[in-house]
Amino acid sequence: MTITSHAASVRFENVTKAYGAVVAVDRVSFTIEPGQLVTLLGPSGCGKTTTLRLIAGLEMATDGHIFIGENDVTKLPVTDRDVSMVFQSYALFPHMNVNENVGYGLKVSGMKKREAQERSQEALRLVGLSDLGERMPAALSGGQQQRVAVARALVLEPQVLLFDEPLSNLDAKLRRRVREEVREIQQNLGLTTVYVTHDQEEALAVSDRIVVMKNAAIAQEGTPRELYDHPANSFVADFIGDANIVEGTILGGGGETANVRIGCLEMELPCRSASAGPAKIAIRPEAIRLSAGDHGTGMRGTVRKATYLGNHLEYTIETEVGPLFVSDPHVEAPVAPGEIVGVQFEHRGVTLINDPSDDAERASESSPQ
Repeated sequence: MTITSHAASVRFENVTKAYGAVVAVDRVSFTIEPGQLVTLLGPSGCGKTTTLRLIAGLEMATDGHIFIGENDVTKLPVTDRDVSMVFQSYALFPHMNVNENVGYGLKVSGMKKREAQERSQEALRLVGLSDLGERMPAALSGGQQQRVAVARALVLEPQVLLFDEPLSNLDAKLRRRVREEVREIQQNLGLTTVYVTHDQEEALAVSDRIVVMKNAAIAQEGTPRELYDHPANSFVADFIGDANIVEGTILGGGGETANVRIGCLEMELPCRSASAGPAKIAIRPEAIRLSAGDHGTGMRGTVRKATYLGNHLEYTIETEVGPLFVSDPHVEAPVAPGEIVGVQFEHRGVTLINDPSDDAERASESSPQ
């Protein structure tokens, strides 16, 4: 008996979910291709979990259409959608052993006992728990319980596999290991997978594509590298990894680049239809290079804080464009607080942000209430 994939696409067309006057998902549209792992990423309350529940049929859309494959499932109940969900709490039955937990859905569906047992054993083999079928959930570690929950979802051979914050109950080291296992299983089986998390490192590690959500809408979607290297706005730049958001000036340019001044430094940066004038620039901590002492070139800064973290140092540097958070791999030559340093920026990791939503948000914050 082999677990097989019936991967299907997922498509949202202007989907809205409202609870009275509260809009949890606001005219959201996206497409997930068969066999992709797509992460819905964002802070608490952004709409990512509601979006996942709309796919599952645990919530019904107020407006718009949801497709799984070519089937419009917008009004279908959860029992008529070929999806499986792995919950944050694992939701294992405490009075059933591992084999019984994994095979429960097959038993309810009326599958013959022998076939159900064979399929359950195959699912446990896929998650590396073949020898723990007789254990009770209470005798398992957190990571093992999570893998049982994954096996229980896999055994149903769903068109779409859904994960709702699946690793949030695990410690940091175990979280890293389990996310690698989840990704390996997903790729080996070619499963269409939708994964919800608020952890940006987790999203970068497991995803083919990421949909970043803010205030019930999509802030940006793309591959992990696209979102990290080319954030569309300040929110995405600051949420996907760390970023220093500073004020700069676009001096001019043409085509796909613009000349930009950041303090006393000038750089040529990729741009999206930028016009001359004030602009925001996102600077990744690892894109900042420090040189000890004041050499009279570049930007000067004063070290306010220095923290040793084993494989790198973290600094807070006071500069003419404001405080900069710096991640420096040169642990063998630390700079002490109070010292003057030269500051330069690498081109990779410095992004010109020219998004109208940033201007609108800034105007809203400054207007009288």
